[in-house]
Amino acid sequence: MKPNNLPLILASTSTYRAELLKKLGIPFLTAAPNVDESPLENESAQQLAFRLAELKAKALKNNYPNHIIIGSDQVATTPSGLILGKPGSHTKAKHQLSECSGKSIIFYTGLSVFNSQTNQVNTIIDKYTVKFRNLSQKTIECYLERERPYDCAGSFKMEGLGICLFEALEGKDPNTLIGLPLIDLVTMLEKEGISALQCDE
Repeated sequence: MKPNNLPLILASTSTYRAELLKKLGIPFLTAAPNVDESPLENESAQQLAFRLAELKAKALKNNYPNHIIIGSDQVATTPSGLILGKPGSHTKAKHQLSECSGKSIIFYTGLSVFNSQTNQVNTIIDKYTVKFRNLSQKTIECYLERERPYDCAGSFKMEGLGICLFEALEGKDPNTLIGLPLIDLVTMLEKEGISALQCDE
């Protein structure tokens, strides 16, 4: 693998994604992509996550023309196909968790790595399934008051007390549920000549 000296940019202001990326020990900067995240008509959760991840990465091209830019987006969906975005309020979060109670919710996380120098882009979707416990309204209220996860898709924080809401988890990479599939990201960065395990000969 030929080393790549292009700087790394995380196209996100999410503290959760930034903390995940820090695990790799690769220096990076963060920048807000400022894109419209509204779904298109008849767009599936999987299509939405894929499109927005790539859109976020490419949105920073003009400001960062010689960089490797990482874009990511997560969309959750119920068995009925209802898309669960970031609730933004207590009322909406309560409704989301009530909707999730006793059900298996699929989280699609889009991940895009864009080389703004060559215009090469690689985008994938990682899928993670969460089986929720049967949640009483008291449990939901208690959880929301404790953690206030109003900026999280699905209304929970996997890295915190959200784990108390689950019965089972299914997927290859638990980081995906927090918002950044690190297993896939390591492979994608290596294709761009960036390795977390790059050691001096």
